[in-house]
Parts: sequence; structure tokens; C-alpha cells
Amino acid sequence: MALTATVYSLDVALSHVDRGVYEQLAIKAARHPSESEEYFLTRLLAYCAEYTEGIAFSKGGISDPDDPAIVVRDLTGAWRSWIEIGAPDAARLHQASKASPRVALYTHKEPRLLLRGYEGQRIHRAERVECYAVPRELLESLAGHLDRRMSWTLSVTDGELFVDVAGASYHAAFERFALPPV
Repeated sequence: MALTATVYSLDVALSHVDRGVYEQLAIKAARHPSESEEYFLTRLLAYCAEYTEGIAFSKGGISDPDDPAIVVRDLTGAWRSWIEIGAPDAARLHQASKASPRVALYTHKEPRLLLRGYEGQRIHRAERVECYAVPRELLESLAGHLDRRMSWTLSVTDGELFVDVAGASYHAAFERFALPPV
């Protein structure tokens, strides 16, 4: 018998001061059985950090190689942003950069190790791909509160991330890094 995805409900009071986004979000996200806690939490944090009109988790998610984990489309359905999670290979980032005007990568992996895999690989407009590493300590802390129904208060100010969950407060910053030139 195949395992099915687990659906999580997350209520987020989002204050992204850097981007001027202040929203109450009710997020429903399915976690595939093959998806690690770190990957899932990175996907949730990326969704919140990137929140804008037209954002959505892709239908295929990690099971469909043609879809990004998160997509932003305009009202006509055209791509605005392709948002990858984890450690996609160079060919996938190359495809993303050709398909979408903006590409962002949020990873829970060690950036130095990830970058080694991209050395010498062709990635279209690599210099324009925005890359962020989510601190491992933050993911470990949030994993301790992972439940099917969660509430977060999430604030981003001057690139610093503040998360309040279940009476605990956590602080971190996404580490920005660049893809290697070809």
C-alpha cells in the first residue's frame, strides 16, 4: 500500500517589513512521504518569504519534474517567479532560468557543498538566480514544533527572520549566496 501525503494547516501572521507585505495567511500544504522535515519547513518558509499575489505550491511538487516547488504567476497565467527548494541539479536551474523571468532557490543544504555540484555546469543567467540558505538551527527548532495544525508569527526586517511558534521565539537570517560563474 502506497503512503499518502499528510496535509498541514498553518496560520501565519506575516510582517515582511523589507517588502511591505503584511498578511494573515491560511496555508494548506501537503507533505509527501519522501519529503524530509527540513525540506518541508524550508518550503513553508520560502512560501512566506516570497508571498505575493499569484503565489502557489505547484500541483506536482516534488513528484513532477517539470514544476517548481513554488510558482508565482500573473493574472494571465504567465510565470513571474520559479522558486526551487532543496538541492536541484544545474540542468533544472538552467531550465527554470529559461522559463521564468525570476528564479529563487531556498536550500536547507550546506551552500558550499551545493555549489560544488554546480561548478563547471551551464546555468542560464546564473548571476540572476537568487540563492538563500535557511539556517539549520532554525529548521531544527521549528521541526520540534511540527504539527498538522500550527500557528506562526513571522517577521522579516533588514533580512532578519523572526518566528514565534507555540510560545517560543526564534531568530535567524537567510544566508544569501551566488551560483558559481561558468
